[in-house]
Amino acid sequence: MPATLKHSKWPALLDALRGMGAVTVAVSGGVDSLLLATLAHRSLPGRTLMAHAVSPAVPPECTARVRTEAQAQGWRLTLVDSGEFSDERYLQNPYDRCYFCKQHLYSCLGVLSRELSDWFRTTPVIVSGTNSDDMGEHRPGLDAAREHGVRHPFVETGISKGDIRAMAGELGLWFAQIPASPCLASRVYTGTRVTPEILAAVSFAETFLRDRLNVQVVRCRIQNRDMLVEMQEKQRALADAQTLAELDRQLKAQFPAVGGVTLDPEGYRSGRAFTRQTP
Repeated sequence: MPATLKHSKWPALLDALRGMGAVTVAVSGGVDSLLLATLAHRSLPGRTLMAHAVSPAVPPECTARVRTEAQAQGWRLTLVDSGEFSDERYLQNPYDRCYFCKQHLYSCLGVLSRELSDWFRTTPVIVSGTNSDDMGEHRPGLDAAREHGVRHPFVETGISKGDIRAMAGELGLWFAQIPASPCLASRVYTGTRVTPEILAAVSFAETFLRDRLNVQVVRCRIQNRDMLVEMQEKQRALADAQTLAELDRQLKAQFPAVGGVTLDPEGYRSGRAFTRQTP
């Protein structure tokens, strides 16, 4: 690690990682997990495994980032299918859908970690890129993490999303300012069934709009069969009727499961699709 690092939380974070002895890093492909994987690889050389789940819910650009960094940095990388799409509880998309997803993921990573016990002479600790800001949000996956003994080094050392971007910037990492890219299932409103076709349609639509409108942040939410396009308030005017009509035409040709496309009357807001259902 460079000797000129200035952020005040570097010592605590690096000490926490080194104290774990060996780790299996759940790398989603966002800035948080990419930084954590980078630091683990540098702090625990030869004693890290990076694990990335590949499924219809994972944005293709996230998988591409993980592959790129693994090759560039020389990570030991394993791609896994954690099996959430075989779980009807996940597919029904309840309010706590993320719990079932993470149960599958961490069960899978637990098996991988135990298989490395002899090689590392200790069972690697499973770690995630969860940060302190995440603790105030609706994240049922944290319950699954606790049940599987997963640790969150950024949370343990009081590191926020802003800290993570600043620290990645200090290291000169290209991904320091990439926009957030949560799983595609987060675009599906609670109670609307999650299917691979729906998620592929979401991925296609968001890529189409980002490229056509030259914007970074856009969410295409699915409620029942309808697609609601969310954009930041200052950019909503870019999504004109002609653009939405063209997107609607292409979606109907490729993804029959999706109905009409409309611009959401409200601007972009994180977590919009999670809605509590009352009896």
